[in-house]
Amino acid sequence: MSHTLGVRQAQKQKTRQAFLDAALALLEEQSLSSLGLREVTRAVGVAPTAFYRHFRSTADLGVALVDEALGSLHPMVRTTVSTAGDSEERITRAVELIARHVDAYPAHVRFIARERHGGVQPVREAIRAQLARFAEEVKTELAKDPQAEGWSDDDLLMLAHLYVDQMLSTASLFLETLDSPEDGERERVAQLATRQLRLITIGRRHWRD
Repeated sequence: MSHTLGVRQAQKQKTRQAFLDAALALLEEQSLSSLGLREVTRAVGVAPTAFYRHFRSTADLGVALVDEALGSLHPMVRTTVSTAGDSEERITRAVELIARHVDAYPAHVRFIARERHGGVQPVREAIRAQLARFAEEVKTELAKDPQAEGWSDDDLLMLAHLYVDQMLSTASLFLETLDSPEDGERERVAQLATRQLRLITIGRRHWRD
């Protein structure tokens, strides 16, 4: 009996992932607010009623995509602001990590970039909640740095949000280079991101002056 339940659970998870994969592929060319339930079930090859065994609505599906796209990024985000190395090493590490992530998961990055300010409220709120969690985790890492001595929690959190916003902006710019025919566009994005992170770093160094 337990073996049968295990097989069923595995099949259920496989079907759920098929819905997520199909939706993500369809969202390459449209927003979540325009995505139809029948489009998704047709792409998976199941009846529309099967959808409701896994998700309450397309908004619920979108929230699950947010969890998939951002949930696994927490270790990477903490790594980008780790106190290991000097400031230039940290900046180089951050830009390289972001670029590699965009190369590996372009559809996820595109989904978050589009839906962060999109028309589906539960999805916007889910993205906002994940970004707030990122900021809290970045704040914790920043507090370990000797430069953070004397900083208030509010100021550290403000700085953390600056880093998180910069990471998102950089990811969006790297995403655009994947479809750009211009030579050197990726290098220009990397250089711009490096300069912007340097500016934040300089401001951080002198904030308490």
